[in-house]
Amino acid sequence: VQLQASGGGLVQAGGSLRLSCAVSGGTFSGYAMGWFRQAPGKEREFVAAIGWSGGMSSYSTSVKGRFTISRDNAKNTVYLQMNSLKPEDMAVYYCAAKSGALAYTSRSVYEYWGQGTQVTVSS
Repeated sequence: VQLQASGGGLVQAGGSLRLSCAVSGGTFSGYAMGWFRQAPGKEREFVAAIGWSGGMSSYSTSVKGRFTISRDNAKNTVYLQMNSLKPEDMAVYYCAAKSGALAYTSRSVYEYWGQGTQVTVSS
């Protein structure tokens, strides 16, 4: 299974970005998907997750209300819409996949990882 994250870039505080993660080599509809991020000098942290049907999602408290995770099973792609970006959102964002139905929040349960995409937020 391969994951390819894209959509990162430079944005001003208060702006928006949409990240995409295309999955190949597996049955996408059988995977729960997650987004994690890692800032310099910090551990990789949970951002958002979505269950295999899209009916269940979960968010970290720091992004809830600003970020939205979604998926298109026909396109084998998961998205992360990020609005009202703050400088503290700046990090490398990673997508991850795990066989299962739920919106898993623990980094350790994810089986497959993408390469990461950089999000830079200027103040």
